Amino acid sequence: MDGEQVILAEAKPLKKSFKHDISVVVDRLVVKPDAQSRITDSVETALKLSSGRIVVDFIDDKTQRVFSEHLSCPNEHDLVLTEIEPRTFSFNAPFGACPACTGLGTKMAVDAELVIGDPAASIKDGVILPWSTQGKGLYSYFVRLLQGLADDLDFDLKTPWKKLPAATQQAILNGNDFEVEVKWRSRYGREMRYTSGFEGVLPYIERKYLESDSDWARSKWADYLREVPCPSCDGARLRPEVLAVKVHGKSIHDVALISLGDSHDFFDSLKLTEREAMIAAQVLREIRARLDFLLAVGLDYLSLERAAGSLSGGEAQRIRLATQIGAGLTGVLYVLDEPSIGLHQRDNLRLIETLEKLRDLGNTLIVVEHDEDTIKAADWLVDIGPGAGVNGGEVVHSGSYQNLLKNTNSITGDYLSGRRSIATPNKRRKPKTEGKLKVVGARENNLQNVTVNFPLGVMTAVTGVSGSGKSSLVNDVLYEVLAQRLNRAKSVAGKHTRIEGVELLDKVVHVDQAPIGRTPRSNPATYTGVFDNIRKLFADTQEAKVRGYLQGRFSFNVKGGRCDNCSGDGTIKIEMNFLPDVYVTCEDCKGARYNRETLQVLYKGNSIGDVLNMPISDAAEFFAPINSIARYLTTLVDVGLGYVRL
Repeated sequence: MDGEQVILAEAKPLKKSFKHDISVVVDRLVVKPDAQSRITDSVETALKLSSGRIVVDFIDDKTQRVFSEHLSCPNEHDLVLTEIEPRTFSFNAPFGACPACTGLGTKMAVDAELVIGDPAASIKDGVILPWSTQGKGLYSYFVRLLQGLADDLDFDLKTPWKKLPAATQQAILNGNDFEVEVKWRSRYGREMRYTSGFEGVLPYIERKYLESDSDWARSKWADYLREVPCPSCDGARLRPEVLAVKVHGKSIHDVALISLGDSHDFFDSLKLTEREAMIAAQVLREIRARLDFLLAVGLDYLSLERAAGSLSGGEAQRIRLATQIGAGLTGVLYVLDEPSIGLHQRDNLRLIETLEKLRDLGNTLIVVEHDEDTIKAADWLVDIGPGAGVNGGEVVHSGSYQNLLKNTNSITGDYLSGRRSIATPNKRRKPKTEGKLKVVGARENNLQNVTVNFPLGVMTAVTGVSGSGKSSLVNDVLYEVLAQRLNRAKSVAGKHTRIEGVELLDKVVHVDQAPIGRTPRSNPATYTGVFDNIRKLFADTQEAKVRGYLQGRFSFNVKGGRCDNCSGDGTIKIEMNFLPDVYVTCEDCKGARYNRETLQVLYKGNSIGDVLNMPISDAAEFFAPINSIARYLTTLVDVGLGYVRL
């Protein structure tokens, strides 16, 4: 008891307020060859009584050894492993997920780049953004605290941030390990002083973010946080004890990091003992089959740990396609929307072979596609046209590929047959300046420490086979760095050494395929900003002036001119339990978004509701004399969106 051997009958009463260490002696014996049976029985009894943990006390060398039958360290290191099972290796379950990031692989951390403003400014000028935006009293407190630090480290609060020594910057950002003397004068002129620790700007912001109960306060502090890899698991998402389990020298995270092609080779080349092969046979067969399906659709360059949100539409669709092939269903109708998006021409054949394999199982495939190889491989072709929007919607051709080539009414047939083509320009524009962006040492995903120059003032195409690193270079490295430095974005840039030439730019814009909005209020007119000028035009009409209507009257986002029944949406949302919401046309305004009085104001015979219902090409002609409106609409027509309604 508490390290001393006592006879149970002579034991002193235990103190309720004290945590005692109690062990029970199960047996005493001398280790001899004929004592094996007794030792076994005693050990089994002790394990049963102690729930699997025993202590052996050796008399000769006066040592103790602890033994456990559990997956744990018996030496009181608090490391206990649960029984290893499939869920142990899942970052979606608490059994395997890293406790620090709960399996996300990332954490929100304060970023010095978001905290420090213009490096040419000083602390007195408000270079520390979160402190300079506080109230006057709190800001004065921070300045006094920093002045105390400045006295100890011998720097001036009026010195520009970029001219402060690196050690001083680190002390300000991360704090110091000594107390500073803070001085100030009271309103009566008396000098006051006290000593205080200085925790640093970054720890202060993190503490306030974690301690804040108010959503508003957390949102304010979150402006200075950025998503970074979890420092505990380094982005692996799993517990360290899970990552310690290895097969042929690789943990599950190691296997997830390599490409699908390399994963396939790894599982194919596994050398197992006869017993191991018998245990793993079925699992390995399933793994290899699924990897085969993914390779068949041209995804050998992806890694298993690739985030779903980073996949292109075509890649996500091909993964679903591989899943369907693995299911082996027959008699199913599959509808595919441009599965070749993002796929290099080199990999087209494998995709087409996969589609044909799905067809040969006894299924029907309907594929919406522009790719020439897929069109040629189709058994039947339906061509919709002849144009887009109001100029389309008709079946131009339904039949074989050869007959499509002969169809002179089909624009698709014209290009496939060579009757029409896009000419390759003979001359290329040369950069007007010597300026260029230089990405040095890009190492994200598949990039092999590459250095690339991008000349300014010209259009540069980045091409290559699927998975070669195009998106990693342009989107994950180049754009993210520019967004951080020019737009103060909080995203994390891909691995690289540096980027030169950023000072030659003042803004970066990312144009991708993400929808511009998912509600009825989002439309080309509002997104481009042209609707503000259209509303101003209607407010300047004679009828609007007589009625006293201002520009706000013609907004469907505010009360007054909009339809009250649908709140300017033009549609009514009907919530369906367990089903997607359904939108139906508003019965009051018939989809026009505005009330009757607003729609009575006309410009050239059209109400603002009529204008919104126009195809962009018609609206461009309608507003041609008004440059402030026409220039927006003409640009939309130029990029091929003339058929979309405004």
